[in-house]
Amino acid sequence: MTRPTALVLGATGGIGGQVARTLLQRGWRVRALHRDPVAAAARRPGLAIEWVGGDAMEAADVSAAARGASVIVHAVNPPGYRDWHRVVLPMLDHTIAAARTHGARIVLPGNVYNHGPDAFPLLDERSPQHPATRKGRLRVEMEQRLVRAAATGVRSLVVRCGDFFGPEPGNGWFAQALVKPGRPVASVTNPGTPGVGHAWAYLPDVAETMVRLVEREADLGVCETFNMSGHWDADGDGMARAIVRVAGRPGIPVRTAPWWLFRLMSPFVTVFREMQEMRYLWQQAVQLDNRRLVAFLGAEPHTPLDEAVRTTLQALGCLDEAPGTSVARA
Repeated sequence: MTRPTALVLGATGGIGGQVARTLLQRGWRVRALHRDPVAAAARRPGLAIEWVGGDAMEAADVSAAARGASVIVHAVNPPGYRDWHRVVLPMLDHTIAAARTHGARIVLPGNVYNHGPDAFPLLDERSPQHPATRKGRLRVEMEQRLVRAAATGVRSLVVRCGDFFGPEPGNGWFAQALVKPGRPVASVTNPGTPGVGHAWAYLPDVAETMVRLVEREADLGVCETFNMSGHWDADGDGMARAIVRVAGRPGIPVRTAPWWLFRLMSPFVTVFREMQEMRYLWQQAVQLDNRRLVAFLGAEPHTPLDEAVRTTLQALGCLDEAPGTSVARA
């Protein structure tokens, strides 16, 4: 039987790399686009990815890479949030054009940026999208373009999640704020507000969910959205406590994030500016309702929190043990 092919855009990043890994484990052929395919392959040793030279900002490159693919995973993002306003929408347009040409389904990792306070605290797939930030408006426009493309037969799937964490590189809060990669855990910085819940999403669980969904292609509509509940931190300090617990250092301090520093450095440091813009998500509870996903799949893939945190810390070089592999559980 011929193996299905998926094109992964952003395969050297967090979610793209994890989805590529999961697809390979499930017997898919995986193709990935990168400006320097030799360097990209070196960053993903041991993975049988077919690396293709090209640029997601070039429509012809994306279309050529998508030939024969039934799925295009659009997980490409500028590192450190640089130039989002300039490149995010053109890259998605190129993916839509390639999907239209080759009959592929687009898979887009979603987040809660699309939503504003009028939709909080519990989001389902029909919650209003009135974002409070610039990035949120871009995310809304991305999804609206998928909806408009559906009128011409372009199929898409958005899987909406909380903040990513896991054994992959990326722009997530876990590695950029809570701990210091490459160092043993000596303290934890908590961006949250005591008593305010926060949603987290473990990358292997997200990837497993996406792959299970695309493998149900016959049951999917043209333009689909599913919410993942992920790991709900009801108290706002559950992730910090899990890091302390897994590190085995109960006496280490848990500090409040220096939001004053982020604000002060925002004009000069892009990452701090983007973190400051998203502070509202740490000041209000935002939870995702996964009932539609559970009804469709039967269960949401879910790795126990301590296991997920341990694998993440190991991969970041924050524990002494060698990195392990965590398997998502239904």
